[in-house]
Amino acid sequence: MVTFIIMAHTTQSQNSPQDFTDTHNAARAQVGVGPMSWDPTVAAYALDYANQRAALDCRLVHSGGPYGENLFWGKGREFNAADAVNLWVAEQSFYNYSSNTCAGGKVCGHYTQVVWRKSVRLGCARVKCVDGAVFITCNYSPPGNYVGQRPY
Repeated sequence: MVTFIIMAHTTQSQNSPQDFTDTHNAARAQVGVGPMSWDPTVAAYALDYANQRAALDCRLVHSGGPYGENLFWGKGREFNAADAVNLWVAEQSFYNYSSNTCAGGKVCGHYTQVVWRKSVRLGCARVKCVDGAVFITCNYSPPGNYVGQRPY
């Protein structure tokens, strides 16, 4: 049996739309980027995809949809919105703004999507996987991470 936690209607603490937007907007404010707002259409897309992944295997496979996308998977405790977003934001230490590059062998595209100036609408979802893991996806509109462009 698969248990789904629906973000649009959840009352579970630390996983509300506000929790996702607040954590994103804190990272954006640190680099002078304006806030994102929660978008129900983008959130519905995120929830649909999260439910699909939970029904399959919860693997970190991108949807290939029309939005920017960050994925999170964790097992062993009840990971929440801030856990996922803070993991992505931690990639900031690998990002060099002057050269607009990521340190060799490191990943920083999750971070740059979080702070992408032109991405202003956000929708995220959190689901429980069959094996007890947590799968979180956040989608961004318009998408970011265009080659040759700086996030801010």
